[in-house]
Amino acid sequence: MSLEPVETSGTRPRVARRVPIVAGVVSLVLASLLGVLALTASGENRFAIDEAWAEFVVSTRTPFGEWFAYAMNTLGGGFIGVFVVPIGAAIVLLVVRRPWGALYFIVASAASAGMVQVLKHLFGRARPEDMIVTSDFGSFPSGHVANAATIAVVVGVIVPRTWVWVLGAVYTVLMAYSRTYLGAHWLTDTVGGALAGAGVALLLWALLALPLERERLAWPAGQASR
Repeated sequence: MSLEPVETSGTRPRVARRVPIVAGVVSLVLASLLGVLALTASGENRFAIDEAWAEFVVSTRTPFGEWFAYAMNTLGGGFIGVFVVPIGAAIVLLVVRRPWGALYFIVASAASAGMVQVLKHLFGRARPEDMIVTSDFGSFPSGHVANAATIAVVVGVIVPRTWVWVLGAVYTVLMAYSRTYLGAHWLTDTVGGALAGAGVALLLWALLALPLERERLAWPAGQASR
């Protein structure tokens, strides 16, 4: 379904919700199916790609690589990732007169974290044995990667520029690499995390599409008048 055109500052935008709804649902379904497969991929039956990738990243560990991975670990989780980043981003958005963007960022971050915990307790996958960082229960999906994917989609929606989406994708991939580098997750855990985080952000985008689009179109005019 699509929302009806809405006049905003002389412009008549059409906000389509069908694409983010379908993409969000498909992402969450794929994440769940991957989790089901992960239940059978344990012990001697682990995915070959998980085993191969884990051996590769362990063989490439260096002091600088570990420093980078630990930095990503701090940025994407714990107190900083769960509270400082979303609250800080919301404050910045409020300062620049983007309240709907701030609401979207906070709600998407919280919903993504909640979805990750549901999937973790639903599947209860064991973490790799070579883990060199302290982590909570459940390997599937990666909460750090889910958070990164959520942020990538949210920022891309608020600031719809190609370079923003590219940077978001790069950030998500680097987060996924860092999680496997630290041995905190299997490669398929990071794929599931990306799907779960992006899926939640896409569905919430569909829910808030109209006010977000109104705000985006009105923002340049408001900035110019001030």
